[in-house]
Amino acid sequence: MQILFGCHARPERSFFFRGKQFPICARCTGELIGILAGIPTAIIFGFPKLPYVFLMMVPLLVDGFLQLLTSYESGNLRRLFTGILFGLAFDFTLIYIHRGCIHIAGWILKQFWDDPTKIDRAMEMFL
Repeated sequence: MQILFGCHARPERSFFFRGKQFPICARCTGELIGILAGIPTAIIFGFPKLPYVFLMMVPLLVDGFLQLLTSYESGNLRRLFTGILFGLAFDFTLIYIHRGCIHIAGWILKQFWDDPTKIDRAMEMFL
């Protein structure tokens, strides 16, 4: 199977549907699900504080490095679940980065603008 998006797509670490292997492994499938669900989740439910976002990434990192460095082998459902958490956390991290960029841009503009309240109103549109 051809490598897609950097995924190894090993058959023993992939899901099958109607006898055909998914083009990406279980962990990447979870990450894709999490990434696709992240924005609607943030819009509907909001998103957690940044320390919790980083904690959401830990299960995938621990599971992945344990498999890399030891003889431990996790199952596809665990890979899927840790991938979903990581994908959600990835989207939430991008939201925090976006907000940070807006705040920095606003601060810079306020240094050169006569009326900082106009900058604040413009920033509210993006936050």
